[in-house]
Amino acid sequence: MSLKTITLLIFFICYGLILSRKVKPLWVCLFGVLALFISRIITLNQAVASINYNVLGIFIGTAILSSLFIYSGVPSYLAAQLVNRTHRIWTAFLLVCILSSFISSFTDNVATVLIIAPLALEIASAFRINPVVLLIGISLSANLQGCATMIGDSPSIILAMEAGMNFNDFFWMPAAKSGGEVGRLGIFFAVQLGAVFSFYILWRTFKRYRGKTKIINLIRPKTWVPTWIMLLMVISLIVSSLLSYRPQYIIAGICLFWAGVGIIWYIFMDKGSISLLIKNLDWQSFFFLVGIFILVGSLTYCGIIEDVARYISSISGQNVLFAYSLIVIISVLVSAFVDNIPYTLAMIPAVKMVALNLGISIYPFLFALLIGTCLGGNITPIGAACNVVTVGLLRRKGYHVKLSEFLRIGLPFTISAVFFAVLFIWLIWM
Repeated sequence: MSLKTITLLIFFICYGLILSRKVKPLWVCLFGVLALFISRIITLNQAVASINYNVLGIFIGTAILSSLFIYSGVPSYLAAQLVNRTHRIWTAFLLVCILSSFISSFTDNVATVLIIAPLALEIASAFRINPVVLLIGISLSANLQGCATMIGDSPSIILAMEAGMNFNDFFWMPAAKSGGEVGRLGIFFAVQLGAVFSFYILWRTFKRYRGKTKIINLIRPKTWVPTWIMLLMVISLIVSSLLSYRPQYIIAGICLFWAGVGIIWYIFMDKGSISLLIKNLDWQSFFFLVGIFILVGSLTYCGIIEDVARYISSISGQNVLFAYSLIVIISVLVSAFVDNIPYTLAMIPAVKMVALNLGISIYPFLFALLIGTCLGGNITPIGAACNVVTVGLLRRKGYHVKLSEFLRIGLPFTISAVFFAVLFIWLIWM
């Protein structure tokens, strides 16, 4: 067997076991990585290079602040305020998902989930409702808006750098860049159209919680300091997007810096236990993410991702609509199982080549790639880092998410968001 065949075999066995939930996902990843090393498919240096340190830094930094946020009592207070003003359980659920969607437009999806999850868990607890559906909705909403702006998700940043785009181009592409006589609306508005229809899916899902909300007694927070630190972190992330030169790990650095500020406050001002804080972090999800990055990295180093890119380029021919549709469909299907960062890096040159061969602007094809790549991750619980974190949070609370349970919400949500977003791009640009 060739190395590519062995790599695919290891990859699909691991993902099959992970999705089956019959074996602990972390153990599956560890054995998969070990099999890659034994088969000499990937070296230690390549494995280390495959890891997305920005995501890991964001995860640790935001998880620390999220723990302090819970400790402060603010999530309970905000949940009570929200519930007392909405009067309907499903309305409260939908508003939390919209809040998640908004925050994710300006900061990383993983960070968004860790910021919103404590609030969502408090709301579900107040009504003694299983929080799985709400947490899935929050994760899907965060991942949806990740491609709406330049700073929403890593693939958006990668595409902007590779295509010479700035923050404003995601909203309005000037005529000089768009290749036409007038400027055109950017990907942000395409994602918002998709969001309208995908939130309709969430509305239908949440409507089964028809009961009225009850008045919850307001308990004043112990402190607002962690909340202010989290807000400063989000503002810092937004400001960093305006820099013409962004260091590679600036996003992780910002999250870890503010986490450090939170730890200093917790130890010296609030006399808290740092060992307990660190011990309570979700280390299982952290190392699971590391394993997923290495498994997906093996596909890149074996040339499998590049083969997919070449395949799209070779069969596209001169049919613009077929090429456009193929980029979207393959991106959605691949990203349901593969991390979107290596796939985006491999596909950008191929998509540019297809567009140039057809004699059209590269931007509609790049937008189609970004939409398919980012939103495809919403189909499965391992398709996006924020989904992995969400499932990990629920597991720590004693809730196990089945693949069928995730698909029941994620699949229609993704189809609606992708279809209307790419339709918008086609009508505006083509």
